[in-house]
Amino acid sequence: MTEPWTWHGGGIEAATRTFGGDNWIDLSTGINPHPWPGAAGLAFDWQRLPDPEHLARLEHVAADHFGVDPRHVCAVPGSEIGLRLVGTLIGGGARHVVPGYRTHGDMIADSVATGWRETPDAAGSLILANPNNPDGRVLAPDALLASLERGAGWLLVDEAFADANPALSVAAAVGDGKRLIVFRSFGKFFGLAGVRLGFVLAPQAIVAALRAWLGAWPLSQAAIAIGAAAYADAGWIEATRRRLPAEAAALDAVLARHGYRAAGACPLFRLIEADNGRALFERLARHAILTRPFEGQPRWLRLGLPADAAALARLDAALRHG
Repeated sequence: MTEPWTWHGGGIEAATRTFGGDNWIDLSTGINPHPWPGAAGLAFDWQRLPDPEHLARLEHVAADHFGVDPRHVCAVPGSEIGLRLVGTLIGGGARHVVPGYRTHGDMIADSVATGWRETPDAAGSLILANPNNPDGRVLAPDALLASLERGAGWLLVDEAFADANPALSVAAAVGDGKRLIVFRSFGKFFGLAGVRLGFVLAPQAIVAALRAWLGAWPLSQAAIAIGAAAYADAGWIEATRRRLPAEAAALDAVLARHGYRAAGACPLFRLIEADNGRALFERLARHAILTRPFEGQPRWLRLGLPADAAALARLDAALRHG
């Protein structure tokens, strides 16, 4: 398949052109369907260049959220850019764990695809996600840090989906004496992917090199203001960490009712296998429900969380009636 929705989540406009319909439910992205509610009420001056002190404040608030020293935090305009910049910066031999996020294979030239169980002690840098996308696999932080001690290259950990369960993060281990770099995404947990905000947590030399490449104004006023306020909203963060697993369990129950076993430990999405994943994708699309198919895995389908009971009921009905 070469359709746009097999590359990553999203693609509602392409799906509408292909399948028709309206009032689409987008379950393809794995983004929190309950966005942080404070963004609309924030005011900032669009005529002013972003203030370096405000950017530093964002990085300090985010560092506190991640549990890392602010000196090791560099804000970037989306974790996608952070991944690619770091890959260019460190270079060298590398392996990327599959299945995984497609960009991991593009970060470093000639990176070799490998499985997690095959690679902890191998030479070169290792790129992986925890929790993993798209299968939701999680690895214990102790196992990751043990592989760092044994390996000769960098350990690059994409924690784009770690906010829902901070116990999985290795961010606190980032420091100047370790070849560990962690990537964090704002948009997924906070449900505001359009803000385009991410972070690279790394030794200070890496942070300094990133700042030199990014220049004086790496983020917009909006990204700085929204990010700083959202990361400081401890009440919303804690409530969301309680809410998401319950909603994932409700999605699991609906899928199980139709014979699908939901895999994965990330509460923002589930992966299922079907005899014909393409046919199931198209069946749901005819009901204006967009899911995530995979070009190299025709049995797989990834589903994000429905936003409410009505959306979950629509999914239930589409699975039931075909």
